[in-house]
Amino acid sequence: MSALIYLADDDPGLLEVFSAFLENAGYEVRAFPTGDDLALEFERREPNLVVLDVMMPGTDGLTVCKNLREVSNVPIVILTAKDSEMDYMHGLAIGADDYLTKPFSPSMLVMRVKALLRRVEMGRVASPATHGLAYADVQLSEEAHEAHAANKPLSLTMTEFALLRCLLEANGTAVSREALLRKVWGFDAEVETRVTDETVRRVRRKLRDAGSVTRIKAVWGYGYKLEADS
Repeated sequence: MSALIYLADDDPGLLEVFSAFLENAGYEVRAFPTGDDLALEFERREPNLVVLDVMMPGTDGLTVCKNLREVSNVPIVILTAKDSEMDYMHGLAIGADDYLTKPFSPSMLVMRVKALLRRVEMGRVASPATHGLAYADVQLSEEAHEAHAANKPLSLTMTEFALLRCLLEANGTAVSREALLRKVWGFDAEVETRVTDETVRRVRRKLRDAGSVTRIKAVWGYGYKLEADS
């Protein structure tokens, strides 16, 4: 069965083009002129992935993203205006899994959608080696899709969970930004790494708020690794 994608943008031309490219890639697409329309349909049927433009009439895309994240872990891609750095940072902070800055090619959207859906599928068929992972006071269960730090549950988005899993698999050795992009997002090294850094920042905060002794340490010019306070 084809994955179902909800797409919201107030530009009819872009809706038509994006929908055509996604449908040609084999997906079932429902297009909406506003985020409010998408949210109403979401209540009736949850899709496999959501694409949201930030600037739309009615409820803006960031608010819709936040509302959806409160009830679902569905992958969310936000579309931001050129040079709107705060939009993509805020979007990632409230739980979006990826962003694209307009203008971009429709094929880039298809690539990002494929990468996110592939990651969802990989999580469902994770190898036995990743079913249970631990480092210091952090534990992760693949089957239950749960993570704990200092004996407290961590509320992680799909992307945050995948990033923490990659760092736990490395068991204290450094993981490059490029490797994280490939393993977590399915992107090539040429894709910008700000999405990685922002996701790391969110997981750091959640570990700190839980009182964990585990830290995500930046390895200058390379990537990140886990480190525990003595």
